[in-house]
Amino acid sequence: MANKTTDFPVKQRQLNEDIKNGNFQRCYLVYGEEAYLRNQNRDKLVKALAGDPASMNFSRYEGDSLNPGEIIDMAETMPFLSDKRVILVENSGFFKSGCAELAEYLKNPSETTFFIFAEKEVDKRKDIYKTVSKIGFEICCDEQDERMLSSWIASKVKSEDKIISPRALSFLIDRVGTDMSNISTELEKLICYCLDRSEITEEDIEAVCANWLTNRIFAMTDAIVEKNQKRAIDLYYDLLALKEPPAKILALITRQFNLMLQVKEMNENHRDNGSIASAVKLAPFLVNKYIGWARGYSRAELQEALELCAANDEAVKTSKLDYVISVEMVIIKCTA
Repeated sequence: MANKTTDFPVKQRQLNEDIKNGNFQRCYLVYGEEAYLRNQNRDKLVKALAGDPASMNFSRYEGDSLNPGEIIDMAETMPFLSDKRVILVENSGFFKSGCAELAEYLKNPSETTFFIFAEKEVDKRKDIYKTVSKIGFEICCDEQDERMLSSWIASKVKSEDKIISPRALSFLIDRVGTDMSNISTELEKLICYCLDRSEITEEDIEAVCANWLTNRIFAMTDAIVEKNQKRAIDLYYDLLALKEPPAKILALITRQFNLMLQVKEMNENHRDNGSIASAVKLAPFLVNKYIGWARGYSRAELQEALELCAANDEAVKTSKLDYVISVEMVIIKCTA
């Protein structure tokens, strides 16, 4: 899992305090990979500064084909029966590719206009980023680590007058992934499911929550065995988009090949499905799935795949290879 931005908690507290006290900056930049936090802070600022998004004094611009001159013209327009005009600029790409015209304007903007920028990616070398950092407030909403996610989940559960054990909480994160939007959706389902009980258990999570990671790993294994390289790579990037660490994905691919090898050996030695399931600790209904997968490989090929996984893992740990590329190499070689 990616490390969270180290100053995020401090910045978040500061932003919340400024909103509470009405101590507003002239310009805000909310950016980062975690869409849930990015959107949450965007909406907080819009509500605090503009009140009603339908107001004549609130303007929203979105997309990567925006005209900076049009935004500047709106910023120079006096607010109607109000002391401020609020402009939201979202997913513009200005902070990645640069926007000299807007960067220059922000150095001396209209005294009645407040800007909110919401972007997924920024390049801190660009003038517009440097200007906003200097005259306003910026907060990076990157993926949070497990400790922060655990604290956030526990807080949401407590607000619904329910409890969840540390073990169940960790199981929830493992099952649904680290994307906060996914977690929030699954928590809503869990709270409704446990409406008449105070504790959310691992059994509840197993019963209700979609296993995002396992489902995609299974689909990716299917694609690898079928030698469908494009689908396997696409599914790999789906997992990365869900913020699953490449190290974890490589470990799961390794586990799948290891299980295939064990199942193949036992199946060829005429072990029944029940004893195979017990030996490798698989659900009985999954044994046939692994037997089918294993038929696509010889024992030597499965052993070779395991050695490739181990070699790539070692190359990453000795800084000879990037983790994202290391998993790609495994998928490409195993689907060749």
